Amino acid sequence: MRERDEGRGMSRRRMLGIGGALGLMAATGLSTAAALARRPSITGAELRSAVPLPPPFQVPLPIPLALTPVSTAGGTDRYEITQREASAEILPGIRTPLWTYEGTFPGPTIESRRGRPVTVTHRNELPVPTVVHLHGGRTPPTSDGYPTDFVLPEGWHDATLHGSAHGMHDPRAVVSKLTRDYTFPLDQRPTLLWYHDHRMDFTAPAIWRGLAGLHIVRDDAEDALGMPEGPRELPLMIADRAFAADGTLAYPALDPTLRERPGVHEPYLAGVLGDVILVNGAPWPVHEVDTARYRLRVLNASNARHYELEAVTDDGRRLDLVQIGADQGLLAAPITHQTLPIAPAERYDVIIDFSGIPVGGRVRLVNRLGSGRTRDVMAFDVARHVTDDSRIPGTLSTDLPTWRRTDAVSVRDFSFRAGRMHGGHGWLIGGLPFDPARADVTTHLGDVEVWRLIADVHHPVHLHLVGFRVLSRSGRPPLPHDAGLKDTISLRPGEAAEIITRFDGYRGRYLFHCHNAEHEDMAMMANIEIS
Repeated sequence: MRERDEGRGMSRRRMLGIGGALGLMAATGLSTAAALARRPSITGAELRSAVPLPPPFQVPLPIPLALTPVSTAGGTDRYEITQREASAEILPGIRTPLWTYEGTFPGPTIESRRGRPVTVTHRNELPVPTVVHLHGGRTPPTSDGYPTDFVLPEGWHDATLHGSAHGMHDPRAVVSKLTRDYTFPLDQRPTLLWYHDHRMDFTAPAIWRGLAGLHIVRDDAEDALGMPEGPRELPLMIADRAFAADGTLAYPALDPTLRERPGVHEPYLAGVLGDVILVNGAPWPVHEVDTARYRLRVLNASNARHYELEAVTDDGRRLDLVQIGADQGLLAAPITHQTLPIAPAERYDVIIDFSGIPVGGRVRLVNRLGSGRTRDVMAFDVARHVTDDSRIPGTLSTDLPTWRRTDAVSVRDFSFRAGRMHGGHGWLIGGLPFDPARADVTTHLGDVEVWRLIADVHHPVHLHLVGFRVLSRSGRPPLPHDAGLKDTISLRPGEAAEIITRFDGYRGRYLFHCHNAEHEDMAMMANIEIS
């Protein structure tokens, strides 16, 4: 797909209404964005909570409970999840209504073994249709959570469901009533996946209201490495939110019922940011640790907020963040960082060593891109001295793909930028808004391709089904945190990047899209047809 300028028809007044730099980039193209890339700004606007916020590091870190299968017969683990409304005490003393998987936020964690199939029966008791996507999963197209493959709640009889509120029609949509079985073969590298709503036009507010949970894949080879485990392995789902005066989650939806009109009010077209940082659903939590190594399985589940994580001691010393894994599993060897940027939907597998911290000391996990209350993420209080027999092996994995440029049968260019869609603001790939009936990329099972991606503002670009390697950024080598096999790449303002992948696994229709959830809802998606 080559770039088409869909933004030139915008009036200057309209463009500046979107927000200075964003509107200017829509009109002048990527040269302005390249200039701004020297000082990347946050893409989006922040909502301010209307309730008093608690001080940081008072609420204990919750650990999402693992879901128990209802059956393990026949070599398949079977689970049942009900999507329903519930309320939870997120801010101390305040009840907040949520949309949930099994009544909790985050939803329950599913623990799986590599190559052992899982079937999850989802039952929709919410007031709107839903779709479930296992992010990072090597999943057949029938269970991948295509945005128009709705699960309808009881009594929903909308004849327009095969399209979207943007007027697009999808003749291939598969609609289920009340329940749907999602089957995941899990023939993939062990890693941290996550599942979330993927409904056409309404993904962003559905995730914001609570529809997200973790899914961990393990195997024997990883278990044998001797890395921190059990209570010293912590899943950390980081997400920002804002709260209205009545304790509900504030969100600038054009249609608060999320039934008909998609989108957000104009100040938030570039993305919705909250002023409360939640980890596993708790505001700025604290967790007691031993003087030992801990494995942190970090997910950025925010709609639009980017983080640059740093672990800082009471006396201002930075602890090493030893990266052992990326979106799609273990690296070949560990990489040590002082800071670690993480975009929406990215995951990092990191080890922190608290052995040099005295009992009674505190380590804060800080967001260097935040300001005020959004600079803090969580804290670790060192509570006990122990002997630690865990290790960080010098070799972590030997099964990473070794694709070369010369293996590629196609090289494709994609631009991710603001533009016009159906008379209003949109976010476009290659100058086009999403259309479920259009094949944007046609490839063959087993083909290796190189994709060249370029952005106006921040765009975390996610490919369904496959992982990829980062080849370059703006003509230079990848950054240290680009190592390993990824499924989401964070494009910074004005940045170009090259990735290489092999389209293996399954034939069928899949997506690639920006994982700024507001951009995704405003048409920044495209189709991949694998034959």
